[in-house]
Formats: sequence, C-alpha cells, structure tokens
Amino acid sequence: MSLAHGRPYLAIPGPSVMPDRVLAAMHRAAPNIYEGELVEITRSIVADLKTVARTTADCAIYIANGHGTWEAALANVLRPGDAVLVPATGRFAHGWAEVARAMGAEARIVEYGKAAPLDAERVADALAEDRDHTIRAVLGVHVDTSTGIRNDLSALRAALDHTGHPALLMADCIASMACDRFEMDALGVDVALTASQKGLMTPPGLGILWIGEKAQAARAELAAVSPYWDWRPRCRPEVYYQHFCGTAPTHHLFGLRAALDMLLDEGMEAVWSRHETLARAVWAAVEAWGADGPLRINAPPGHRSHAVTALSLGGDRAERLRGWCAAEGGVTLGIGLGMADPGGPDAGGFFRIGHMGHLNAHMVLGALGVIESGLTALDIPHGPGALQAAAAICAGK
Repeated sequence: MSLAHGRPYLAIPGPSVMPDRVLAAMHRAAPNIYEGELVEITRSIVADLKTVARTTADCAIYIANGHGTWEAALANVLRPGDAVLVPATGRFAHGWAEVARAMGAEARIVEYGKAAPLDAERVADALAEDRDHTIRAVLGVHVDTSTGIRNDLSALRAALDHTGHPALLMADCIASMACDRFEMDALGVDVALTASQKGLMTPPGLGILWIGEKAQAARAELAAVSPYWDWRPRCRPEVYYQHFCGTAPTHHLFGLRAALDMLLDEGMEAVWSRHETLARAVWAAVEAWGADGPLRINAPPGHRSHAVTALSLGGDRAERLRGWCAAEGGVTLGIGLGMADPGGPDAGGFFRIGHMGHLNAHMVLGALGVIESGLTALDIPHGPGALQAAAAICAGK
C-alpha cells in the first residue's frame, strides 16, 4: 500500500508546477502565425517581461532552454581573443563558462566552492589585473540552482564601477526570475537571461534575454552573428517571424501570456514576498530537523535563494529519502546536482527542494510533512518541531 495515489507534487527546482490556467491556455488549436492575435499577444508579452525584470531594456525570446540562452547572450558580444570572468558558486557558473570556452573565449574562473557566496573584492582584483581589457563580460549567476546560493549582483556592478573596467555585466536569472527580487535597471545589469520553466511557470522551451544599451553597442562591434542567435532582429523585427527566426513557439506563448497575467495580477512585490515567506518556512523546518540530526542547508544565512534550497544528509540518506517521498508520499524532491563526486561515498547524500513559481502554503507544508514522514520511516535522525516552525512562519509569527 502506498499513500502516493492522488495528485503528485513536483518539488524540484524546475520544471516547476504548471498552473492549470497556463495549461488550459495552451490547450487550443494552432493560430495564424503571420498576423492577428498572436502578433498582439507577443507584443504584450515583451512589454510585460520588461515589467517582471524591472527594466526598459530590449527583450528577445528564443526557442531554447537555459543553456541555449547562455549561448545566445555570449554569441552577440564575444570577439576572437575575448575573455569572460566567472565568479563560481556552483555547477551552473561552471556550465556557463564551459559554453564560453566552446565558443572560443577564455573563461577565467574565480572559484568560491559550493557553500559560499561570491566575494566581490576578488572579482575587483581580477578586473584590475586585466589592464588590456580582454575581459568582455562578467558572468554573474544570481542563484546557482545546484547550491541554492543567491549572489549579490550589486556587488559585481560596484566592482566594475570601482575599477573602471568596461566589461559587460551579464546575469543568469534562470532560477531567480520572478522568485528572488531582481531589478535589472537598478542593479546596472547589461544583459539578463532566464528560461520559462521556473518562476515563469511555463513549460520548458523558451529562453529570454533582456539587453541594455551597452550590450547593444557591444553587438554593433561584431561583424557577424549566427542568424539564429542574433538578438537584433528579435528585439526590433521588421516582420513578425523575425521575433523567433522563423515559426513562433505558438503554444508556449499562449502559456507564457497566462503566466504573466498571474504574476502581474498578484504584483511583483507580492510575488517576491510570497517566495521569501515560503522559503523561510522551508529553512525553519530544516533547521529544526538538523538540530538533532545530520540535515544541513548548504547556503549560508543571508545568501539563500527564495527559489531552491540545497541540502546535505550524508551517505546515501538523501537518495533513500527522495525514493521514499516519491513512492510513498507523492512528492518528488530534486537530486543533489553537482554537489558530490559521482560514485563517491556521499553521491546519494544531497538533495534539493524547489519552492518556486506556482506555490502556496499548503503545498510547502504538505511537502515538509511528507519529508518528516520519510525521515521517520527511514530512521534518519532529526530534531522535533519542524512542522510547527514552518507553520509559524506561514502564520506570520
């Protein structure tokens, strides 16, 4: 007998839970892709994406995942011989650096390990050493989905300004957009990027760039860019199909339109506040469990994402807990991506809880209840009072 029968809950850090309203908007016949409703919907989507990111910058939409959007951002600015500076606080910073290397750039890593946020002084030192200004961009990951660490993008902007370095500031907001507070113009970010499947509550398949004036000027210096990745026609198309370098991702656009309606109906301040409160509820529960057991939050206080929490249990405990929660409780927890050596003694000792997008108190409290049941069933040591602590946060106490 299993208690998992019923509606499952995907508590991984993306794809996030897809709202019924989004799925219903996508469940329709294909539209005319040359004129009419789809053209107007796309225009409204671009305008509202700027509202979500708090920017007046240009916006380009790609049929791509986050990795494709990394490539799109770099393809429009990199010249032969350029370097990028990458403060790394987890697997995804290294992933973006790998893309840059594959495109012929030199990727200079400033490594902080897997449990600490970036230190902007080290970034400033690296920029000051680059007297020939070969560094074309600083690649800042706002939230690294593997470690749950939220980095201070304003500190990166300050490092660039303090050293007078002309490099672009690029921000990976794939995990953080519409979850953690992000205000592109106020932060001085030149290029921001995200994907559709996390805080934007739309199925995977859309990559989004916001491009500031300085980045547009950098694009103008390049003699050529791959037609597919070139953001200029996507930002300012002469005909509709140039938005997407061909056929539009019609049903993703219908879904994204519904998701943006939900975000803007709630209001971005309220969206950010909801994510913060629910994240704090998760942390309160974990800290109570960890008071008398091995469970630990990876990211330090003050640098924890409101979208995802990475956790360690050691040994094979996390793997066993994830299996129990899915099979017996109907809750799927995220794997511990990039946190341990494959096949090593702690390969099964890490997991993640995604708390992003279409999320409310009963979903979080229910997931925490299943996790406590799993800890109990598997005889994994843990302290008492976790659910009470989480409930108190949700109650505003």
